[in-house]
Amino acid sequence: MIQAVPQGMTLEDFLDWYPDGYGRYELWNGVIIEMQPTGTHEQVSGFLGVKLGVEIDRLGLPYIIPRQAIIKPVDTDKSGYNADIIVLDQLALNEEPLWKKRSTITKGSSVKVVVEVASTNWRDDYGHKFIDYEALQIPEYWIVDYLGLGGRRYIGTPKQPTFSVYQLVEGEYQIQQFRGRDRIISAAFPELSLTAEQVFAVGL
Repeated sequence: MIQAVPQGMTLEDFLDWYPDGYGRYELWNGVIIEMQPTGTHEQVSGFLGVKLGVEIDRLGLPYIIPRQAIIKPVDTDKSGYNADIIVLDQLALNEEPLWKKRSTITKGSSVKVVVEVASTNWRDDYGHKFIDYEALQIPEYWIVDYLGLGGRRYIGTPKQPTFSVYQLVEGEYQIQQFRGRDRIISAAFPELSLTAEQVFAVGL
């Protein structure tokens, strides 16, 4: 990730600045960060987005996957995250004060699943974003570590590609991890027929 504009900004300033239709950016403590994913990173996130879209269509679920949307953490106006995939509940969006004009989510209840595909900034996914998504009470958070980059305290020893699904239980995330031929288990998509190795193979 590259710092694009090294200056203090509020989320409102950031949304005013955000270039329409070009690039992906996040705001971290008032600093704009340009996201520069690799091709394989995009292959993995694109593959997952298609699989989830098919599942949404097949079951007739009232969900959408926006091309870009910002998630605002609680208790700050200096940060906003642009997750790799966000599955939103269309029925909840009328209660989102910043959605129609800013494509910004402020309530965890509007989100069914948020997905981060881990890369060199994996500490953000397992650290800051984990904390902030849990504080927002987003019910399900996936970290797709297709290269096995995460710290050993997160993915174990030896390090290997790991698909982590965090589900909110009594206000706190509980983790299930999937590798190899394990079928990914999701409360949001209980009929999803997808194994960890199918996802990881896309990034090879």
